[in-house]
Amino acid sequence: LNVNDQLNLLYDLLSEQSEDCCGSVSECQQIKRLVQSMMANNTVNDQQLLQLLPEIYNYGRQGEIAQNLDEHITTNQSNLKNWVNTIDYTNTH
Repeated sequence: LNVNDQLNLLYDLLSEQSEDCCGSVSECQQIKRLVQSMMANNTVNDQQLLQLLPEIYNYGRQGEIAQNLDEHITTNQSNLKNWVNTIDYTNTH
């Protein structure tokens, strides 16, 4: 996957969780893996998105171990919307 593919996949996962207010542990693990890969490969050039990647990683990590995943997603609604908008902007500019 190139960085655009990774960003599109990350966008889909985050926006789906944001819209549905629910998700799965495997989605959270995938979010973590995508962010890890992007950070390890230094493929993201957008400074704003670079600053958000650790937050998104933590969101995935906390979601993976959350007792109530839906609650975790609901609690992070504003973050999710912000991340999705930033990824969308980065991908289109």
